[in-house]
Amino acid sequence: MDGQFDLFETPADPPADPGRAPDAPLASRIRPTELSQVAGQEAVVAVLGQLAAAGRLPSLVLWGPPGSGKTTLARILARSDGARFVTVSAVSAGVSDLRRLLGEARQARRRGLRTVLFIDELHRFNKSQQDAILPDLEDGTVTMIGATTENPSFEVNAPLLSRSRVFRLEALTEQEMGKVLDAGLAEIEAELDPAARALLIELARGDARSGLNTLEIAAQLAPPGPIQADQVRAAAQRGHLLYDRDGDQHYDIVSALIKSIRGSDADAAVYWLARMLEAGDEVNFVARRLVILASEDVGLADPEALPLAVAAQQAAHLVGMPEAFHPLAQAAIYLALAPKSNSAKSAYQRAAAAVRESGNLAVPLHLRNAASALMREMGYGHGYAYAHDFEGGRVDQEHLPPELRGRRFYEPTPRDRIPPPVSPRPTGAGDG
Repeated sequence: MDGQFDLFETPADPPADPGRAPDAPLASRIRPTELSQVAGQEAVVAVLGQLAAAGRLPSLVLWGPPGSGKTTLARILARSDGARFVTVSAVSAGVSDLRRLLGEARQARRRGLRTVLFIDELHRFNKSQQDAILPDLEDGTVTMIGATTENPSFEVNAPLLSRSRVFRLEALTEQEMGKVLDAGLAEIEAELDPAARALLIELARGDARSGLNTLEIAAQLAPPGPIQADQVRAAAQRGHLLYDRDGDQHYDIVSALIKSIRGSDADAAVYWLARMLEAGDEVNFVARRLVILASEDVGLADPEALPLAVAAQQAAHLVGMPEAFHPLAQAAIYLALAPKSNSAKSAYQRAAAAVRESGNLAVPLHLRNAASALMREMGYGHGYAYAHDFEGGRVDQEHLPPELRGRRFYEPTPRDRIPPPVSPRPTGAGDG
């Protein structure tokens, strides 16, 4: 896991960047070398420029989708800081690799050289790997720049995260992708047909590296003249869905599905469902989300929604993909069009808050289980009104601890389909 710079090179005389060699991929050959050349990310670039100008770069976590410029920014910042730039991939590096690199960084520090340790796919480092960096991070031996496509608050240890500044990068806009492609076209001395350009921007989905790789292959496939849409389509093979079942995109799309159904938008619900299933998401995961939503958001406004969602989950599990979309789409549309009520969820949350506030309140004696003569002598079950002894099988008696007498947790909405309220307790209620 060698660093990019030789251990004893002075930062004033760095070696040539192998990524800019003539036979390197196009995305590497036109990689920006100054912050002013970076496409997009204006707000982040402005702040990073200020940090670089201050003369002491802090540790950073660059969080953003593929091809948004994380590695490019790390290289530029290391160069502006006059530091060694050492890269490590979290996919292949172990703790022993890190310890060796950190040992080299300590030697370099004794010679007056700072080290920027760039960790690609930081989210793939386990706890022991992340902990191994902390001592050298704290004493200034290394400045870490971590790149991740995942939410660092979920994937990066709190001690490491607290010692870093997090910057969120966005996928490039169509206009920004156009500028990147123009730079690539100038490098390979080619032209794009307008239709091919529009298709390439669409297929890239804001990923500069993906767009440039496709452009380079399309140029190799094209006959003399402007590159056509057919060559772009062939180079791309097929459009890919930017979706990681364990990543941030996964949870964003799940959130969109849930909020679309909650908002009674059947069209959006089917769209986000299709995004999940077509990207290969686990059928049971999708079905579980629909079951939860049937109770959480439809709830008592349509009590039939929950058994329908459970039936859809069982059917999807039985048939599997590709046919599983039938019951799941049916359930998603039904839930979206159903009336909504979160009264059951709200009731539970109020009750749970009361439990946390009041602690372990004693069960009233009349509600306790009188399983023995001694218990009955102690008053267990005394005064309990057995509901079936009363008209309609319903009785009005206090079932909460005395400290919570009169508290209301369930607040029905006008949409709730519930039984009529309990009648006042008849006089003469006896023991069960």
